[in-house]
Amino acid sequence: MLATSLLQRRPLRNELYQLEHLDHAIVLCLHSPDGTNRLTRACVLALTDTIKDLASKSKPLIISGNQKFFSAGAGLSEIAAFTSVAAYAFAQMGQTLMNLIERFPASVYAAIEGYCMGGGLDLALACHHRIASPHAIFGHRGAALGLVTGWGGTQRLPRLVGKARALQLLVCAEKLHATEAHRIGLADHVVDDPVDFCHSRARTAVK
Repeated sequence: MLATSLLQRRPLRNELYQLEHLDHAIVLCLHSPDGTNRLTRACVLALTDTIKDLASKSKPLIISGNQKFFSAGAGLSEIAAFTSVAAYAFAQMGQTLMNLIERFPASVYAAIEGYCMGGGLDLALACHHRIASPHAIFGHRGAALGLVTGWGGTQRLPRLVGKARALQLLVCAEKLHATEAHRIGLADHVVDDPVDFCHSRARTAVK
């Protein structure tokens, strides 16, 4: 883990995420009581406001989760209760967040440990770099549930891995381990400590 000497001030934490301001980057660590880091409506709205605020600082951003989950994706129980109008609005909310991340004025790194699934994969795809730990697992399981993402993953994934491989991942609800994700270009690097690696890259970039 990053040494405490790297921290410029105490982390700011709420029930959805924790912010750590390091010497050359900001770490946004997703957090939820159950540890799965679901991207609920409340989480998407809060992250959207936060990303807008952080963009004004023009400092590299590292998005991470915990050792078991980067993010399990959208809250399925929440989605099940949506009307068609609410579901469309939620898709637009997610697209707004992903576009903000993609257009962030500094480098955005996804530091991925554990499961990176569904909307969590959409979030990682919107980042400029994806750094995985050896036990990271990627997947878009929506097809197994009769769902298709509305957050841009159907567009960003083919750009990274090609149309045929993206279709296989999406239609077959396939799960990929870190080594295979790296082989096909979904993950840029596989390292033991993704957050530390990302911070090192950010530090080098701003020198």
